[in-house]
Amino acid sequence: MIIMAELIYYNPNPRGRKTGDCVVRAICAVTNQDWDDVYTGLIFQGFVLKDMPTSNYVFGEFLRSKGFERKIIPNTCPYCYTANQFAEDHPKGAFVLCTGVHAIAVIDGCILDIWDSRNETVIFYYEEKA
Repeated sequence: MIIMAELIYYNPNPRGRKTGDCVVRAICAVTNQDWDDVYTGLIFQGFVLKDMPTSNYVFGEFLRSKGFERKIIPNTCPYCYTANQFAEDHPKGAFVLCTGVHAIAVIDGCILDIWDSRNETVIFYYEEKA
């Protein structure tokens, strides 16, 4: 029997929009910052690095500045490890999971997103340092 991690609907977008801002939403959740502050911070970071605000490089640098570190999914099954499994394996802590096309917040074993992303495959993630 597969146990599903708790899914919490989370959309900090001030206009309630649901597309194109998954990186901003995930970072809002794990840093407890509002959407405008995260979005502005990513734009500034993108300007400094001369890249788009939601590129892996830019949002990675932004997260590192907030005390997160990047980690890679172990090579034992790099294409089968889902967000649900990750959440089940990480009952404590704050994480941003990256799938290649989507960013997902996980806090204390719960997935925070605007849709059910529990079956998305995780490639790498950022973990808040203790």
